[in-house]
Amino acid sequence: MKRILKSVFLLSLFTGFVACEDEQELRFLEAKGDFAILSPTSGDAVVLGPETPLNPGLSLTWAAMDYGTPTSITYVVQIDKAGDNFDSPLDLVSTSNTYASVISEALNGASVSVGLTPFTQGAIEIRVKSSVGEPASQERFSDVITYLVTPYSTSLPKLAVPGNHQGWNPPTAPQLAASAFGETDYEGFVYLDGGFKFVGADQAGNFNWGTNEYGDDGSFSGVLVAVGQNCTASAGYYRVRANTTTLVYTVEPTAWGIVGSATPGGWDASTALTYNPTTKKWEGDVQMTAGAYKFRANNAWTINLGGDSDDDGSMNYDGPDITLADSGNYRVVLDLSNPRQYTYTLTLN
Repeated sequence: MKRILKSVFLLSLFTGFVACEDEQELRFLEAKGDFAILSPTSGDAVVLGPETPLNPGLSLTWAAMDYGTPTSITYVVQIDKAGDNFDSPLDLVSTSNTYASVISEALNGASVSVGLTPFTQGAIEIRVKSSVGEPASQERFSDVITYLVTPYSTSLPKLAVPGNHQGWNPPTAPQLAASAFGETDYEGFVYLDGGFKFVGADQAGNFNWGTNEYGDDGSFSGVLVAVGQNCTASAGYYRVRANTTTLVYTVEPTAWGIVGSATPGGWDASTALTYNPTTKKWEGDVQMTAGAYKFRANNAWTINLGGDSDDDGSMNYDGPDITLADSGNYRVVLDLSNPRQYTYTLTLN
């Protein structure tokens, strides 16, 4: 028993001695001078693109910080929007090296997070923070450089449609989407029931009254003005289009069905689907045979959706026929609730 107690005592003594050694090492460290970013040079620029997400967006090197004695140093690369004085810096990389590389995809997300606008050159500021120990102590910061970044976005711009159909609440309203970033040709399918308006997003991407708000000019002929009067439509499901540059809007009533050689009505008559207000989808059970089919509105070809010929994950207007291999009774679901991302499913019952 004495031998065991003696061993425990010696182990405790040794552990305490090591802890004291660590504390003394940290206590005697003293930062000497400053350290600097070596590359890139302040004012250098990069244009980011979604087609090369893994390319280097930022390659950074810096001089080692001198703490007076050899020790392990942790470096953290931080960025913020130029002019914000690092009031809320974003940490990009933590490393023990004096260099770091950030891929384009990561730099893009970080740049947009600190406030840069997609497809517009903006300035971020970069600095490197050094520290020693755990928890971190003896923090020091490098000089600050400015880096010009043109970020991108793969999200389509949106326009909310609040109104009587959903309680006049912009944040929860159905949305329209533009055809591409920078475009203002918004489109989507919305169930309307009375008055409605259009509301754009603020810089943070939120939809609230007073932000890019549009209504009817009072003639109710499809002309938009800032704020304006409530637009109006009787209860029904519509293709809604609005252009905030040309200041026009349209609402087209639609009732959807499936048509083609695989359907009961062939290519001459659509088999009607029923709108489900809970799921916001068009649904139906249809006895189908092997063959081709498409979806169309109002039992006519003016508005029809076919296959995804451009591989963007959405059916295309006037797209190619879709092929069904096996006959059977299918649960058909057409989902138009996501603007410009129109999809369908056929599930064998």
